Amino acid sequence: MPGFGGALARLFSFQAAWSYERMGGIGFAHSIEPALRALEGGPEGVAYRQAIARQASFFNAHPYFAALAVGAAARAELEGTAPEKIMRLREALCGPLGSVGDRLIWAAWLPACVAVGLILVALGAGLWAALAFLALYNVVHVYSRVWALRAGWSRGLHVAGALTAPGLRVANAAAPPLAAFLVGAALPLSFGWQLRSTPWPAFLVAAAGAAVLIVAVRLAATKANGAALAALVLAAVWVAGLLWW
Repeated sequence: MPGFGGALARLFSFQAAWSYERMGGIGFAHSIEPALRALEGGPEGVAYRQAIARQASFFNAHPYFAALAVGAAARAELEGTAPEKIMRLREALCGPLGSVGDRLIWAAWLPACVAVGLILVALGAGLWAALAFLALYNVVHVYSRVWALRAGWSRGLHVAGALTAPGLRVANAAAPPLAAFLVGAALPLSFGWQLRSTPWPAFLVAAAGAAVLIVAVRLAATKANGAALAALVLAAVWVAGLLWW
């Protein structure tokens, strides 16, 4: 892919220019621009200007997996694909890329890495816990962008097939239960770490307060999910323990 390094570097600033009308369109055009320089006439040519204008139109997907669309659109532009086909490709990819990224990254990998950090803090890792979180999260983060850009370029208009790649299927199946396990392990350890110097009476009072909070939330018939309830309980126990102590 011409300009692969430049496109990859710019993908890390994909979210720097969101707008209500185009969402991530400006970031998309900024990311794909190094590849479009290979069009006939170069940056001063008509083909380049028209392609940049197309790629700056509306686009909304997960910022990491948007690289799939960037790579595919770049290949389509350089192969002289009809503009209407390129626009349909971009539109068709918004939903699937957003869904895959949200499920795999926001709903699974990020909570899993946070849970690992909390577990390490509770075990006394200190600053190393934060470094471990950053390392774990960004290994997948950076790999996702590199893989997505390469896969998009290699498949072109047939990029949808990349979403059924074996590795991605395995990750989508394994990440949610892994995140649930790690979060479940992190919560009791976090409780113990937060209350490590709190007298037992204070702990019992805090636990009672947390139980009351759970019942109140349930009776209020809100749409709070398990993670939100766990966060509320943890906050209630921590605050009550501090006040008592």
